[in-house]
Amino acid sequence: MSEKIMAYRRENGRVGVRNHIAILPLDDISNAACEAVANNIKGTLALPHSYGRLQFGADLDLHFRTMIGTGSNPNVAAVVVIGIEPEWTNVVVEGIAKTGKPVTGLSIEQNGDIATIAAASRVAKDYVHWATELQREECDVADLWISTKCGESDTTTGLSSCPTVGNMYDKLLPEGIYGCFGETSEITGAEHLCEARAATPEAGAKFKQIWQAYQDDVIEAHKTSDLSDSQPTKGNILGGLTTIEEKALGNLEKIGRTSTYIDALGPAEEPQKGKGLYFMDTSSAAAECVTLMAAAGYVIHTFPTGQGNVIGNPIVPVIKISGNPRTIRTMGEHVDVDVSGVLRRDMTIDQAGDALIDMVVRTANGRHTAAEALGHREFVMTKLYRSA
Repeated sequence: MSEKIMAYRRENGRVGVRNHIAILPLDDISNAACEAVANNIKGTLALPHSYGRLQFGADLDLHFRTMIGTGSNPNVAAVVVIGIEPEWTNVVVEGIAKTGKPVTGLSIEQNGDIATIAAASRVAKDYVHWATELQREECDVADLWISTKCGESDTTTGLSSCPTVGNMYDKLLPEGIYGCFGETSEITGAEHLCEARAATPEAGAKFKQIWQAYQDDVIEAHKTSDLSDSQPTKGNILGGLTTIEEKALGNLEKIGRTSTYIDALGPAEEPQKGKGLYFMDTSSAAAECVTLMAAAGYVIHTFPTGQGNVIGNPIVPVIKISGNPRTIRTMGEHVDVDVSGVLRRDMTIDQAGDALIDMVVRTANGRHTAAEALGHREFVMTKLYRSA
């Protein structure tokens, strides 16, 4: 495959398909200042969230990893970080600076909102001037990092939209892309099949350890009777999925027939073993999962849906794929790739995979996804446990 795309080559060599100027709050109490800067300077994007105070241990590590990863994502050209105090703010600034991209940090303590907003606005304005002169250049499709997660699954996802993503991976992973799948709880009942899809025994054992830890430390520790009403969700049940095992079997269709994963990652962890497919330990909630994968460096997200899911992300375009004819009819404005022909038997999975690859290329070249056009910018941090 010799597909070329027009994208942004960043300072560290990574390829981005968007050119955002992010105004990133270190903590929840800096949201207002970041949103004020984004209001002042057009062409910037504030990313408000709910955490960043009194976190500690692994939870704090994940917070920093998500903040730094979000700012480091190749879809972001430059970053202004605002925090209540300088020390933790500088941790994020220094992490993002390792990519070579422009980043500036400001703190509100001993300055106040008004002075901080004014100073940040001046920096952001300069970044906008600089970034808007950057030009797309020809890159290989193989330079892309493409993640996946499904949502509002039903009987049609396992038959059409999830296998469509799997077909895409079977074709693009040999070309050299980075891929990623996750949703730890939604593999329940098919964990043995997922373990068997590892490229090495070490990768399989690492996945199984992650999955088992979630079962023991979260599900068994906190469930009431079982996962009913959460896994499957009400929407899943309405769509004909009666058990988590049924959902898991459809979920795994997203990794194709021939693809194997080479490593298992923690939440928001950047892959370190080169090109290939990775499993990531993530929530099965759409916004959290996409946020974590974006923080790991993935620049396009493919999202199969049956009943219809409206999720987007501020920095990563989310491509929706559906094979449910009713969803195409009633929620068609949310769907980028219609593969309902698979159920009518006038489209093969191979053709559906090609249609998705075509949409990946078009999205990389600048086409806005349905979620982008409709203004969906869900950015949701994952929190591991209560703050101090």
